[in-house]
Amino acid sequence: MDQQIINLYDEYTHKPLSRQEFIRRLTLLAGGTAAAMTLLPLLEVNYANAAITKEEDLFTERITYPGINGDMQAYVARPKEDKKYAVVVVIHENRGLNAHIEDVTRRAATAGYLAIAPNALSSLGGTPENEDDARAKFQLLKAEDNLQNFIKVFDYLPTRKDSNGNYGCVGFCWGGGMANSLAVNVPSLKAAVAFYGNQPAAADVAKIKAAVQLHYGALDERIDAGIPAYEEALKKANIRYELYMYEGANHAFHNDTAPTRYNESAAKLAWQRTIEFFGKYLK
Repeated sequence: MDQQIINLYDEYTHKPLSRQEFIRRLTLLAGGTAAAMTLLPLLEVNYANAAITKEEDLFTERITYPGINGDMQAYVARPKEDKKYAVVVVIHENRGLNAHIEDVTRRAATAGYLAIAPNALSSLGGTPENEDDARAKFQLLKAEDNLQNFIKVFDYLPTRKDSNGNYGCVGFCWGGGMANSLAVNVPSLKAAVAFYGNQPAAADVAKIKAAVQLHYGALDERIDAGIPAYEEALKKANIRYELYMYEGANHAFHNDTAPTRYNESAAKLAWQRTIEFFGKYLK
């Protein structure tokens, strides 16, 4: 698909553009309304493809923990055996906790972790089915509230009998930026993995105690622009880090419910590296 069209969709999902403006510009790029409507299903996510990791093979539950403006909802998955596990906090994109991120949570659980995925939209009634509504809700959230609500999951985890106190996190897109923020703000974090997430301010990088792993798509110009300053700060502060660039990959290349941007080879390699990274620093 034309990279201009993929870039337009990225702009639509992150600025965000109104759907009317997105369709208008898509129609111009596609050469007509009929062509635009043909392309649309190839761009938008399809959660029918989300249930890859079966729930019945794991212990799963939905929990709440105290946030700063009401209870935070979260999805939990781990192996069925009752014992203590290292923890992976899974952080969603700018659509709230959805079927795809729940599946990613189960993937982490299948790898032997207690995985927990909080929902940033908890205080606003949870995740709407319509993605435009979900993105609109994100515009109502306050950045500092979001950060504190995710920090508070680390206050909740010691209350669980199945947590061994070794904490990591992995985030995607908006969640990748949050993973970087948690690395800065949670001293007990041992490993933070960010998929195509906004980078923290260079002045804050020295606060990081965790090992950091970063995954970027080479075609993701918007996010990639922040890499040089972040990497320079990581080196200057002697932070343990790994940085991977995936050639030919777009933003959201790991999301297998987004057919046009999903890059199977990059996604599988990045996830393999993620699990190996957690194995090194959490187990």
